[in-house]
Parts: sequence; structure tokens; C-alpha cells
Amino acid sequence: MKAKVVIVTLVVATIGFLTESHGPLGGFWAPGPDMPQAVGVQVPLFMLLGVIEALALGLGVAFLIFRYPTMARPGVSEPLTRAAHLSIAWILMNWWAHDSLHVHNGMYLTGLLRIEYAFHVTLIVAGVVLARFFLALVGSPARAPA
Repeated sequence: MKAKVVIVTLVVATIGFLTESHGPLGGFWAPGPDMPQAVGVQVPLFMLLGVIEALALGLGVAFLIFRYPTMARPGVSEPLTRAAHLSIAWILMNWWAHDSLHVHNGMYLTGLLRIEYAFHVTLIVAGVVLARFFLALVGSPARAPA
């Protein structure tokens, strides 16, 4: 299983890196005309961020494919387990599209608001789902005597 996770992670990460907004295959969300160009040390720092986000994308896809069965636990409902599974995958995978859309959008504020709501609100929802999942895993906290 470990080898499969590593292979899927690396294959998807490679595709993700090549197709991000500055990647050679990322023309479908090329940088907006008003986006400033990175210079100097910014270039390798943005590239490193792209590698990290691509690896997170690959890991998220591998998690989505292989890890649902390992999440099932007694006392935790199947819908909550599935929601937690999808939430973890989304937290890992979203950065690739999120940053590429920022670069593509440029300084258009209405587009920026759409991106921020689509990603930030769904990440908050994912956090709430994971908090609920965690509480279901550990059980209800003991009540203090009145």
C-alpha cells in the first residue's frame, strides 16, 4: 500500500506542478495581465511553493483513493466518516487550484472574492467536519459535577 501511495502522490504531483499557472502546461489559467512578475529570490521561492502544493495535491489524491477504509471506526457514522475523508483530501488538494486561480485572476476584486469564498469557506467547513469527526472518535467529554 505504501508504494501505491508514493507512486500516486508523485505522478499526480508531477502533473500538478506542470499544470499550475506558471507551469509549461498551465496555459488554461495563465497569469492575469496585471499580475506582477517574480524577480530575484522570489522565483525559486515561488517554485518551491509550487512543488509543495503539487506534492500536497498528489498526497490528497492518494489519500482519497486509498485511505477511506482506514478511517472507519465503531461509533462514528458512515456519513461523518466520508465527510471527514473528503475534508482531509480537500485540505491537502485545494492549494494547487487556489494559488493558480489567484495568479490567473490578477487584481480583479470580484474574482478574488469568488476565489476566497469558494476556497476559504470550504476549508472552514472541512475544519468543522474534522473537529466533529475527532469528537466522535474520542467520545463526549466527561461532564463536571454541578
